[in-house]
Amino acid sequence: MVDTHRTGSGSRLRSLTAREILDSRGLPTLEVEAVLESGRAVWASVPSGGSRGSREAAELRDGGARLGGHGVQNAVRAVTKYVAPLFARVDVSDQLSIDEALKELDGTRNKADLGGNTLLAVSMAVARAAAAARHKPLYRALGDPQAALLPMPLFNVIEGGMHAENLLDLQDVMVVPVGARSFREALGMGVETYLALRHELHARGLCTAVGNEGGFAPQIADPARAVELVLAAIERAGFAPGREVAIALDVAASMLFEQGQYVLPHAGKRASPEEMVASYEAWVRSYPIVSIEDGLAENDEVGWTELGARLGDRIQLVGDDVFATDPELLRGGIRRGIANAVVIKANQVGTLSEAIETMGIARAGHYGTIVSSRSGDTNDDFIADFAVGTSAGQIKAGAPCRGERVVKYNRLLRIEEELGEHARFAGFPSRFRWSKGVPA
Repeated sequence: MVDTHRTGSGSRLRSLTAREILDSRGLPTLEVEAVLESGRAVWASVPSGGSRGSREAAELRDGGARLGGHGVQNAVRAVTKYVAPLFARVDVSDQLSIDEALKELDGTRNKADLGGNTLLAVSMAVARAAAAARHKPLYRALGDPQAALLPMPLFNVIEGGMHAENLLDLQDVMVVPVGARSFREALGMGVETYLALRHELHARGLCTAVGNEGGFAPQIADPARAVELVLAAIERAGFAPGREVAIALDVAASMLFEQGQYVLPHAGKRASPEEMVASYEAWVRSYPIVSIEDGLAENDEVGWTELGARLGDRIQLVGDDVFATDPELLRGGIRRGIANAVVIKANQVGTLSEAIETMGIARAGHYGTIVSSRSGDTNDDFIADFAVGTSAGQIKAGAPCRGERVVKYNRLLRIEEELGEHARFAGFPSRFRWSKGVPA
């Protein structure tokens, strides 16, 4: 049970309310407003993924005809009827106790009763309220109060899969400004490469419309061609491929896995797990690829084991669907040697405390952590503070395009400025620097 009388009124809640708003895809999502007894009000809104793994926390949606069944009025009622009364005059300074109370109130393993979206919106709003009560920026109220590490951004520049209406089966091709010495410099390098890619696509008569995360969505089916277009853009922008700007992939392979085979319908290919791993190995030899996310499906343990054996000491292998930001899933994955980094999406697990716990497990196992947005996002810049406050090291917020994407990058610029001479930049893990397909 949460303690409602621990401290003075400055850190107690007066009220919690919720409302249905729209995300960046025009679909409903949940926003929660927390008002302190001082009268200070803060808000938090939750994102939603387009490609969702089976291990993620359940979302509470309305179903029915209204808004295509995507409405979240049931989640609004869950906050009003169940959560708000429990948290009357709660002390917001104890995030862990609040998140534990939320989990207990839901009572299910995958947050199926109240919904992971409901729990996370409250968890985020409470964290913001705690920062406001302490008169501190959010990144100072999350995790380490001395945190000053700005994350390396991975910019989504070409989209496919569930993120775009094109022929590319691969979900994301990203650029990583590995040569940057500060977040501001990294952002500038990402922007210059993104703009160069627009010129490259235009020069080749390809579409420059963008997908859900602001990356371009040209009508191409060959994944290798997508990588080569980005490589050409890096060079057009005047950067040395691999040394200054490298490439990262998000394959979202769970979406391609059918009866033990990987089916790339637009590319006209079928591949076994062994053939997929061999393809990645060939790509890493040929292109400045330093990171591959979800290269195999969440249930393809044989494939993940082979991928780790072949590439685990050469590039960053990122688990997303296979871990779903879940502490127990990550512990098991580390024991079995699956991947060497984990994506952190708090809405996959339901509360901030669980996401932070997962990050601690990752660090103990020497795994990298990458805080990530979702394809359906909002103008809430929470993950920028979260990445700094937890010293995550890396962040994926999409392209340097679209308001819900750039708001995160702009917030990181302000944080870097606030930190001044204390600001540090994570860079990219030196053990995964590319040099003609082998460790630098």
